[in-house]
Amino acid sequence: MKNLPTDLLRTFVTIIQLGGFTQAGERLGRSQPAVSLQMKRLEELLDVKLFNRGQGLQLTEEGQLLLTCAQRMLELNDTLISRLGTPRVSGSVRLGIPNDFEVSFLATTLGRFSQAYPEVTLDVSSDISANLLSDYKKGAYDLVMAIEESRPNHPQLTDYITEPLVWVRNNNMMLSPDAPLPLILYPKGCLYRRSIINALTRANLPWRIVYSTSSLLGIQSAIKAGLGISVLSKSTVPDGLEASPSFAHCPDLGSVSIGFCYDANELTSAGHMLLDYLKQGLNAL
Repeated sequence: MKNLPTDLLRTFVTIIQLGGFTQAGERLGRSQPAVSLQMKRLEELLDVKLFNRGQGLQLTEEGQLLLTCAQRMLELNDTLISRLGTPRVSGSVRLGIPNDFEVSFLATTLGRFSQAYPEVTLDVSSDISANLLSDYKKGAYDLVMAIEESRPNHPQLTDYITEPLVWVRNNNMMLSPDAPLPLILYPKGCLYRRSIINALTRANLPWRIVYSTSSLLGIQSAIKAGLGISVLSKSTVPDGLEASPSFAHCPDLGSVSIGFCYDANELTSAGHMLLDYLKQGLNAL
């Protein structure tokens, strides 16, 4: 039986996650030629082609199968290393997370963390970022993941990434340039809501709010039902919805920064472990 080295699998998965050999090399500390050689070795071990040559990073059928299995294998590997290779960690962490990332992070990053550190109790709350940051200052959270407007300096956020905002709608929805734009929004105080209304006002475009909710699932359901159009950060758009930086007459909304707010001196060992997992999850978007 052949054994597949996990370093080759990790490089393969990282290439797909980051969208390129060069980007994967930067993340993993390897040169682009070294990454290419690793993929050649992986193909030789499996005796298959993983990429459709001449079509960028498009995977072959075998490549798709390997990606699915490699992700599960690496998750098991990382969980085992965390459980056996690090000191036992216990305690509790109060985490605040934006509504947009509640579903995706609960299913992946936070789930993996709980499996790796079962003795750590997570007290997780989701809300709009303005409320999360305000409550953090009042001592309600140990660690907050939040979204802010993109700017050269972020006084509150660290370890952040930048993501474009995109308009999101049902694939079958038709927008009339003569009618007020039907908006599906988070409540007042939400950065997205403020960005949308300010951009439409500057563009002198009419609009009306047809649905408002603090629930991401509520936002997504209203969009799927065709009630109106909304805005999300690019990585949080679910399958089955159409997304674009600008739809016809809808203005471009620019980007946002997604990062963390915490006091490193106040975080417990469990808090630092959770922060590492969250950073990895954010960088994998």
